[in-house]
Amino acid sequence: MKRTVFLVCLIGLLCSYGHAQENNINADLQVETATKQKVKVFPNPATNVVNILGLLNSQKADILISDVYGNVMLKHQWRIKNNALNIPIVNLTSGIYIVTIISNKQKVQTKFYKK
Repeated sequence: MKRTVFLVCLIGLLCSYGHAQENNINADLQVETATKQKVKVFPNPATNVVNILGLLNSQKADILISDVYGNVMLKHQWRIKNNALNIPIVNLTSGIYIVTIISNKQKVQTKFYKK
């Protein structure tokens, strides 16, 4: 009898633990989905300026442009207004670049090609 009660309690604990883990996974997915946002980068390939739309407005945002090896090529600190940025890239050589935008409201990373 004691063994049966013990097994029932053990099974109940294991089931509730699995359910709690499932809820944590779902919560993590919701947070990840909520923080991801769609941004539009154009023109791509770009020559003089790259435009990024779909950002959250911010008084101060760090903008980093890195090459594919992770070397920071340009670094700016600008205000994001009208949910957009226009980044001058005239001094960059042709190639693929990663732009990272970090503010108190978001962190966005996207790629563009410089002609």
